[in-house]
Amino acid sequence: MIGALELGLIYGVMALGVYLTFRVLNFPDLTVDGSFTMGAAVAAALITNGQNPVIATIAGGAAGALAGVCTGLLHTKGKIDGLLAGILTMIALWSVNLRIMGTAKEGSAVAANLPLLRADTVFTPMKEAGLLGTWVGVLILFIGVMIFKLFVDWLLSTNLGLAIQATGDNGPMIRSFGVSTDRTTILTLAVSNCLVALCGAFIAQYQGFADISMGIGLILVGLASVILGQAVFGQRFIWLASFAVVFGAVLYRMIIFLALMAGLDPNDMKLITAVLVVAALLLPRWGFLKRIPSLRGRGGRAAPRSDSDPNVALTAGVGVVGLEESEKSAAMESSTSAGER
Repeated sequence: MIGALELGLIYGVMALGVYLTFRVLNFPDLTVDGSFTMGAAVAAALITNGQNPVIATIAGGAAGALAGVCTGLLHTKGKIDGLLAGILTMIALWSVNLRIMGTAKEGSAVAANLPLLRADTVFTPMKEAGLLGTWVGVLILFIGVMIFKLFVDWLLSTNLGLAIQATGDNGPMIRSFGVSTDRTTILTLAVSNCLVALCGAFIAQYQGFADISMGIGLILVGLASVILGQAVFGQRFIWLASFAVVFGAVLYRMIIFLALMAGLDPNDMKLITAVLVVAALLLPRWGFLKRIPSLRGRGGRAAPRSDSDPNVALTAGVGVVGLEESEKSAAMESSTSAGER
């Protein structure tokens, strides 16, 4: 169980990245499947070539940010649909990642797997101290992921973060105020994929290898983490929404752990993930969670999405932050008028 908690906390970094694009920016970014592997590939290749694991991890995150910029440029400057832009980048990254991992193997231009079993990683000090796999290790990882969470909270509370939220809520309105939505979109995609790639770099070092297929279907895992956590905690406050995302990643890993303990076939994990996402989407609308207002409905500063129905954030093109229904209608009318002007 401790291993599941550790994995859940590490994957919480990835879930924060998915939260930025899907919840805040309202952008269907499928680059995640490729940028996660890219972070792992870059970190593993650099560590195998003798680089410091911290520098290798940072380089992996930077490579993921570049992948996000590519998707952003395709969408904003190339006028390619966001979903298609993410798919194109993801497909391109498959070949790029093979080439990156090939640089660490002599006599091979490409490689699908890089072992790190005998290399020093960022987790080596914890392993040597006997902390990995203990509750102390869980606490250290929790503190680490909280640093990334606080960074996301800080980013969304700045003027730039408010512009990013407004871009996701109503692009035409914020453009009428002179804000470059292209710039906020590219920046958000870069930050999101940087976090995802950092998670890939951590996972590669935690499990002892990087593999070309480790990012397949990861976007579904990220969505499951975001939706599960916010189905329980809601998203009314920025700090609570980001915490819910991390909690969702841990909850997802615990559910997978319990499913395996119950004797389910590991090949059915994708099916279980899909069922979890469907359940998390339906329970807040039909289930008992709708009757729990203590965590989901209290007032105060609003997070990027205030609607309690997760379907809205995934499907709606326009939303208004943290307002009641009557206030939403008034704000929408105002924004429409501003756009027409």
